[in-house]
Amino acid sequence: MSSPPPPFRASDGDRDRAINELRDRAVEGRLSHDTFLGRVDMALRARSRGELDELVADLPPRGRWRRRLTEAVGAVSDFTVRVQSAWRRPRLPRLPLPGDDRPRYVVGRGSACDLVLADLTVSRVHAELRREEDGGWMLIDLGSLNGTRLNGWRLVGPARVRPGDEISFGDCAFLVAAGQVTV
Repeated sequence: MSSPPPPFRASDGDRDRAINELRDRAVEGRLSHDTFLGRVDMALRARSRGELDELVADLPPRGRWRRRLTEAVGAVSDFTVRVQSAWRRPRLPRLPLPGDDRPRYVVGRGSACDLVLADLTVSRVHAELRREEDGGWMLIDLGSLNGTRLNGWRLVGPARVRPGDEISFGDCAFLVAAGQVTV
């Protein structure tokens, strides 16, 4: 007698599909907020496709119109976020990359910094821009309290900076400019 085959392992795509289904059902009002959060937690810990299927098995089938409406609302929401981001981006002050030969530029609130930002969310010695051998720039957070962000992501290590990137030191946000000007 042979044993039953092992269950299929849940992939990241399987988890995403289950979580998206749960999200859509929560938007429709089929799940309470607490139930939604609990099931998302279970989906993230699920080991097999069967466990993921069980999370949505008790939900009634969706109607075609309800599904289309939910998808349309999601598309409009994504579009709104993109428009807000595009609207805000050109208004950020430009931060030109330094053009002289110094290999390091310190950013902070302290008067000894190369770029002084008079904002209380900026640490005295907040971050540094370091020139690489190939002429590119690396951004490094120097243990600041409010963090340094590159394109919305908080730095946990050095990160390459390119023109068009958005850099934030605490609450001070800048758009990296293409032209190299001396700071």
